[in-house]
Amino acid sequence: MRLGDYIDDHCSRCKRTTDHSIVAMAGEEVLKTRCRTCGNEHKYRQNKGRSKEMTAKEAFDKVLASVTNAQGGEPTSKRKKKE
Repeated sequence: MRLGDYIDDHCSRCKRTTDHSIVAMAGEEVLKTRCRTCGNEHKYRQNKGRSKEMTAKEAFDKVLASVTNAQGGEPTSKRKKKE
């Protein structure tokens, strides 16, 4: 890696993992990054945030659960057919 390269890191202002540009290095170690979303410059956190981000599947399952609970029942695939 070198100065100006893109790297993923946790942004404390955006509160999530975003693309960053490397702005300071010591040898091969990244010291400072700049968020490409909000422009915040901070020390490199090695993409360690306070809370774990959801995967796409976890986000989908959470939305699906909220929709099925709002309808007052189980997902349609698990409902018994009325005969």
